[in-house]
Amino acid sequence: MAKSDNDEREQRILDAAADLFVHYGYDKTTVDDIAREAGVSKGAIYLHFKSKDDLFEGLLIRELMAYQTKWLELIEADPKGGTIGGMYRNMLFALSSSPFMSVMFKQDGRVLGGYLRKPDNFFRRQKQTTRYEFVKMMQDAGAMRQDIDPKIVAHIMNMLAYGLVAMEEIMAKEDIPPTNDIIEGIAKMMDLALTPEDGGDNEAGKAILRQISEAGRRQFKHKSNPNQE
Repeated sequence: MAKSDNDEREQRILDAAADLFVHYGYDKTTVDDIAREAGVSKGAIYLHFKSKDDLFEGLLIRELMAYQTKWLELIEADPKGGTIGGMYRNMLFALSSSPFMSVMFKQDGRVLGGYLRKPDNFFRRQKQTTRYEFVKMMQDAGAMRQDIDPKIVAHIMNMLAYGLVAMEEIMAKEDIPPTNDIIEGIAKMMDLALTPEDGGDNEAGKAILRQISEAGRRQFKHKSNPNQE
């Protein structure tokens, strides 16, 4: 069956799904719930999406593309947007504009539920620039200190990213500071540790972030329109 080209209805379905997934989680939200919230029939949803998983991934792609656009706008407007600290800070501001993206960034198990346990879930299928590649690019461009092994820097960045997601498994929730404060702290520490003393080549850093953002957008756009070249 050909996919419906009714974009207004598709966006209404995705808006409804975003609200329900954030409030009730992936497992507890049904296609019937989404249809009712969107004011459409269940059959109308299947004119746009093959399954609940397909709908969920369509929402992920839409929100990721919006996030990429917002993040790059903030990077471009920030005089220090090409520094490692600027990257983290503007990521925080971009995330704060979308409750769904905030949930996805933390890969909140309560919200994403059984979807995360699927062996072929969206997150596991992504081919993105590795942190090592990113660090090496920033160092080679003079936007990050070059006297630290890029593999070590990338590993520390991975530890921080995974720790941000996993800390609730080993610490009481009330003992964990707000995510926004944690990311701001990471940004300050990264700037102090990794930005060259002269401030580094901020414009070169921005160029690298543009390149990574554009690669991500092409990948997400292809996934949402696989028949387009």
